[in-house]
Amino acid sequence: MTAHQTVLVVDFGAQYAQLIARRVREASVYSEIVTSKMPIAEMLAKEPAAIILSGGPSSVYEEGAPQLDPALFTAGVPVLGICYGFQVMAQSLGGTVNKTGKREFGRTSLSINDGGALLASMPNTLNVWMSHGDAVCRAPKGFQVLGRTAGAPVAAFEDRNRKLAGVQWHPEVLHTQWGQQVIEQFLFDIAGLAPSWTPENMVTEAIDAIRAKVGDRRVLCALSGGVDSAVAAALVQQAIGPQLTCVFVDHGLLRQGEAEQVRDDFVRITGVDLVVADETERFLTALKGVSDPEEKRKIIGREFIRTFEATARDLAGDRGIDFLVQGTLYPDVVESGGGEGAANIKSHHNVGGLPDDLQFTLIEPLRHMFKDEVRAVGLQLGLPEEMVWRHPFPGPGLAIRIVGEVTADRLDTLRRADAIARHELTAARLDREIWQFPVVLLADVRSVGVQGDGRTYGHPIVLRPVTSDDAMTADWARLPYEVLEKISNRITNEVPEINRVTVDITSKPPGTIEWE
Repeated sequence: MTAHQTVLVVDFGAQYAQLIARRVREASVYSEIVTSKMPIAEMLAKEPAAIILSGGPSSVYEEGAPQLDPALFTAGVPVLGICYGFQVMAQSLGGTVNKTGKREFGRTSLSINDGGALLASMPNTLNVWMSHGDAVCRAPKGFQVLGRTAGAPVAAFEDRNRKLAGVQWHPEVLHTQWGQQVIEQFLFDIAGLAPSWTPENMVTEAIDAIRAKVGDRRVLCALSGGVDSAVAAALVQQAIGPQLTCVFVDHGLLRQGEAEQVRDDFVRITGVDLVVADETERFLTALKGVSDPEEKRKIIGREFIRTFEATARDLAGDRGIDFLVQGTLYPDVVESGGGEGAANIKSHHNVGGLPDDLQFTLIEPLRHMFKDEVRAVGLQLGLPEEMVWRHPFPGPGLAIRIVGEVTADRLDTLRRADAIARHELTAARLDREIWQFPVVLLADVRSVGVQGDGRTYGHPIVLRPVTSDDAMTADWARLPYEVLEKISNRITNEVPEINRVTVDITSKPPGTIEWE
C-alpha cells in the first residue's frame, strides 16, 4: 500500500511536460508522465488522484491534432489543463477555441477578473509566460472565467463542482509570477490532495518494495561511487542488510582519484560488502575503433552487465544471485524513451543500453525520483553531505566526454585536464553553485596554436559548467572570468596535448548537459 497519491501529467508533445511533473513533486505530491495516446481506461487504472494536461505544439481544431476522450472529464478525477491541455478541455466540454490573430509568446500581462479557488489571493495583474496562437473565446457551460489577456479572452477558468480548471499560460515556468502557487492551489484547494511525497515516505516505500521483491535472496549492486548508486546501495542495504554485495567496476573510464575514493571512502562510511572488478582492458578493447556515442553507451551497458554476470557466478555458490541494483533516475528513463511515449533523446547506459539477454532482475529504487529527491533521500539515510552533493558523473564515464574513439592516451589527457578544472572550481568555493562540470575532449579535432615560439597542433577542450535543479533543464553557469582564466592557463601549460580551451554556453534545451 503506497503512502502517496499520484498525479498523472498527460503529455501532448510539450516542451515542458517534465517540468510540470517536477513542479508537482516540489509540492510534495508524486507525479508521473504518460502519453496523450494512452487510453482513458489505462489512465484511470492507475488510480490517479488528479490529472494535469500539458501544453503542445498543435491546434486543437486541426486534423490529426492530439485529442482526449471527453469521458475523462466525467470520471470524477480533478483535471487541470495547461495551454494546449486547457484548449482541449474547453473544446471537449463545449467551449470555443479559435485562431484570434493575436499570438502571445513570452512575458504577457494577465488581468484577473475573479480569482476563484485557482487564483485566490493573487494580485489583480500578473506577468505570465505564454506560448500560443489560438485562444479559448468562450468557456464551456458551468465554468467561471477567472482571467484574460490581450490575446486570450478566456485565459483561465474553473468548475469547482466538477473539480476542473485550466490556464492558457505556463505556470510551470519560472518566468511566470505565482506559477507554483497556481499548481499548488489546484492540487490542494481544488483536487483536495495531501503533500505526502516526502523523503521519509520515499525511504519507507522503497525499503518495503525492496523487501517484498527480494525476500531472502541475494542481491548485487552496481556501485559507481556517484550519489545515485550510493543512495541506491544505502537503501537496499537498509532493506536487506547482508544479502547485498556491492560491485565496483573499475572500467578505466573514471576521473582522477575516483577509483581509490570508491574503494576506500564508501566502504569506510557505509561498511558495505564491496567487491572490486578491474576491467579496464575489457572496456577499452570493446570500445576500440568506436566513435558513435549511442554505440559507445550500448557497449558500456553491455560490458557492465557481462562483468556483473561474471562476478555473480564467482560469488553465487549454490544459491545464485538473481537481482541487480542500479541507480537509475527518472530523467534517465524519460530521456531514453521510457516515459510512456517520450522521445528517445539518448540511450542511458543503464536503460536503453542494457542487453536483451539480461540475466538479472533489476532493482531500481530511484527510478521514479529526480536528482534533488535522491539527495534528500541520501541525507535521510544518513549519508554525509560531501557524498550526497558530489557532482553527477555519467555511468559511461569519460567515454562520452571524448568526442571520438576512446583510447588510453586520450583518457589520460582528459583526466589531467578534468582534474585541473575541478581543483580550481573547488578552490574558488563554487562546487555547490554548479550542478555539473563536464570537461570534454574534442579528440577528432585539432587546432593550430603557438607555445614556446613554436607551432602546435593540439586538441581543444570544452568546459561545460551548468546550473540545474533536476537535470531536465539546465543553464550554462556564469563562472567568474578569473576562474576560467586560471583553468585555461593551467590546462594549456600542464597538459601539452591541449592548446585551446573553450566554454560551452548552450542551455538545455536545446543542448543536453553531456555532449554525447
